[in-house]
Amino acid sequence: MSGKRVDASRRLRILAAQLGLAVVILTGWQLGSRTGAIDPFFFSAPTDIADRIGEWFRTGEIYGHLRTTLLEAVLALVIGGALGLVLGFLLARTRLLAAVLDPYVKAANALPRVVLAPLFLLWFGLGIWSKVAFGVSLVFFIVFFNTHQGVREVDRVLVDNARMLGAGEARLIRHVLLPSALTWIFSSLRVSVGFAIVGAVVGEYLGSSEGMGYLISQAEGTFDTTGVFAGMAVLSAFVLAIDLLVGRVERRLLRWRPVPEQSTNSL
Repeated sequence: MSGKRVDASRRLRILAAQLGLAVVILTGWQLGSRTGAIDPFFFSAPTDIADRIGEWFRTGEIYGHLRTTLLEAVLALVIGGALGLVLGFLLARTRLLAAVLDPYVKAANALPRVVLAPLFLLWFGLGIWSKVAFGVSLVFFIVFFNTHQGVREVDRVLVDNARMLGAGEARLIRHVLLPSALTWIFSSLRVSVGFAIVGAVVGEYLGSSEGMGYLISQAEGTFDTTGVFAGMAVLSAFVLAIDLLVGRVERRLLRWRPVPEQSTNSL
């Protein structure tokens, strides 16, 4: 019980520090905007940004844009994550195939994604699938490399013991490799959430008629910095919310892991 109290106290202190830092930054930003130390033409005041966000939600203007962007991001995350997970497992378990494909994977990962975005628009059109393809190109490699490394890091003694007990490849993956690599996989998924959103927004920014990227592009085209910052704030809030959800799922699925002892003197 004492360990749980210490852990809860530590989380509360971290949360208080995070909120305090946000208050300091926003207060300084607001004061700078009102006193003229910060030019409001380039950096809109936080209150103006909050008013714009409230207006978007009151009028319902943002809902269609937000729905489109979230759909594209979720599809990119699911498709890119699934491909990265499957191929990461496959190459980690097939050393010869991994050695053959190694230079091709590295070359594909080295391609600048921004250069690919216009090609995706050409191949898939201005609909959602060009944005999904761009997001998949960002998410795939993060999940692939983490899954590949996570499977490679599984304790060989554990794998050998499972084989001696008669576990085939399917059972080995289900009961040994996948649980052992879950930490790596969830770590990559939490990073990939932001990249999926980025892929959707950048694709919309380059060519679209709907979405948060389109909304930000329109605001930028009219030098509406308040709209630009409001769009970025909404996207950041949704990324944090999705990351929180993924973190809860991770803790639920990894409840079997032993919790390391923490010193009462730690933060």
